[in-house]
Parts: sequence; structure tokens; C-alpha cells
Amino acid sequence: MPPVTACNLVGVRTDRIFARLEQEPARPLTPPPGMSGTRRALFLTTLGLYAAIVAAVLTTSRLVRLDWQVMLFRPYKQWPELHAFLDYFVVLGQRGPTAVLVAAWLGWRSWRQRTLRPLLALGTSLLLLNVTVGAAKLGMGREGPHYANRIGANEMFLTGDIFPSGHTANAVVTWGILAYLATTPRARRRLSVVAAVFALGVGTTTVYIGTHWVSDVLLGWASGLLILLALPWFEPLIARAEAYLLGHWYRFREGVAPLSARLRPAGARVPAITVRPGAGGVYPASRPAPVLSETVPADAALCEAALSAEPPADLPPRAGEPRTHHPVHARQHAARSERSPVTPAGSRRPYGERTVSRTAPMGPRK
Repeated sequence: MPPVTACNLVGVRTDRIFARLEQEPARPLTPPPGMSGTRRALFLTTLGLYAAIVAAVLTTSRLVRLDWQVMLFRPYKQWPELHAFLDYFVVLGQRGPTAVLVAAWLGWRSWRQRTLRPLLALGTSLLLLNVTVGAAKLGMGREGPHYANRIGANEMFLTGDIFPSGHTANAVVTWGILAYLATTPRARRRLSVVAAVFALGVGTTTVYIGTHWVSDVLLGWASGLLILLALPWFEPLIARAEAYLLGHWYRFREGVAPLSARLRPAGARVPAITVRPGAGGVYPASRPAPVLSETVPADAALCEAALSAEPPADLPPRAGEPRTHHPVHARQHAARSERSPVTPAGSRRPYGERTVSRTAPMGPRK
């Protein structure tokens, strides 16, 4: 066994890194998660919790009193040593940085697995997040703790836009989509724990800094969870969008490919080619004439080679096509002096001048 050196370790690590960068072999696609009975029950429970939080804030219940108690407690003054770290940690809930980071990871996974489903699922979840959370923010118009007008009030239907918490809902969706798209149960469990830690941490950090009420964070958790639980209903739409985009991509790749590459399979030998008048292009003599689009330019090199090649002497016409004679592509006739003399059989007189016996069969005269 060779001794283990730093060079060997570097080589092994480099090989592993490049092996991970290669595309995975084609494999059967795992079916997307369906809306099971458990998921439907969780969706309805979370929807009821969402409605209960909104009703508790509208009626200025004990939840609003808790909001004011935490706000007047000012956690950022009680533990000021955490402020520097939490200012950076809360970025994990901002929509721009997290969306770019997660999209880069899912884009790599899409390339390796040769599917657009991860990116389309992320785009669908972010679209639902912007529509639902944005509409709730603008519709309820709640003011934040730093802009509160009256102690003990719910601060609803004013000029604010913090109910529910966008940072919290975004953290639930962007990190939870990784667990949703996991391909193995083990990876799904681990990513679910990571997503829960980030979502809980971002929500409590916004309360610590004082930018959100406690009820804002609770409604943000419920909003993000509703989007993740509702994603299986959008899987048929994601599948149709993937088929549409991939179909256009394949047609685009075929359209820009050279004509000679599209007339033969990859790796095949180039067969003998010829030009037939009226056939619509250059194609192998052993294959029928393909139907080519007028917008696709012909391969100039292939056409020049075909024009310089000598066509076969006896070329049967296609079905329904009369035999034609073209002066350019026809075989050149030999000169009279180069022909071998041939003695014609029978009389050289015109047919009308010959005397034909009615009893004897017609044949060459002896």
C-alpha cells in the first residue's frame, strides 16, 4: 500500500470534487409529493390558526397585550451583546439574498438531474409568497412597534405593512423548499431541521430587534407553512411548464444545428449523397427525401460536395414522379467517335415502308 501523502489526499479530494460536478446518469424521475390526507389535515389546521391569529389581533385580545409587553421590554437593550451577530443573521430571511442563494443551489441540482422542476417549484413558491403575503400586508395595513401611535392598540388599517412578517414567511418558504425537493427521506429530515432552525431564528430575531410584533411573526410562520403545504396542488402546472420549456429548448437546439447533423444520427458514417431534381435538397441516395423547412439554411459544404459528386447511372424515380432529364445533373454523353459501333437488328427502313406478313410472326429479317 503506498504511503498516504498530502499530494495523494489532494488528488483524491480533487477527483471527488470533479466527480460531483458531472451530470448524474439518467434515472427514473421520482413522482412529486401528492396532497395526502395528512398534508391536507395540516393545511386546514394551519389555515385555521392563520384565521385565529388575525381575529385575535382585530379584536385586541391578549395577543395584542403580549405584543406590547414584549415591545416595552425592549430585548435589544436587555442583551446588547447579541445585536451585532443578529443583524447579520436576520439577512437569512431577506428575500433577495436567500432567493439568489437557494436558486443557485437548485439550478445546479436541475442541471445534474436534467430537470427544471426544482427551479420551477422555487419560482412557484416565491410567486405565491409575494401574492399572498403582499396582499395581506397591504390589506391590513398594521403599523410596526417603532411607529405605534397608542399603547394597547392593535394599530390595524393604518399605513403600515408588517402584518404578517415578510422576513419570517420568506425564511419558511426559501429554506423549506429545500426539504420539499429532497430526494431521500434522510435528506428531507435533515433539511427540515435546518429550515426550522432558520425560520424560528429569523422570526425571533425580528422581535429582538423590535421591527415586528410577536403576532406578526406568528402569522408569518403560518403564511409560509401554508405555501409549502399547498405546493402539491401546483405540481401538475409545474409539470406542464417544464414540458413546454424543454420542448421549446429542444426545438431551438435542432434549429441551430447544421443541416448535415440533423440528417443523420450522432456518430453515424456519412453515406453517399446525390442530388435529385425536384427533391427539395441534398440527401442520401438510400433514404427518402426529407421534408425541410424553408427557413433553415442549407449546409454549403454539403451542397458543394453533392454537386461535384457523380450521381448513379440508373436512378429510379419516386412513386408518382415522372422520370425527368436535367442537363446539369445528367451523365455526360460520350462523343460519336468514342462510341463502339453497334450493328442494328432488323431493317432500317421506316415502319410504314416495310411489308409485313400477316401470317408469319414479326421478327428480325434473316
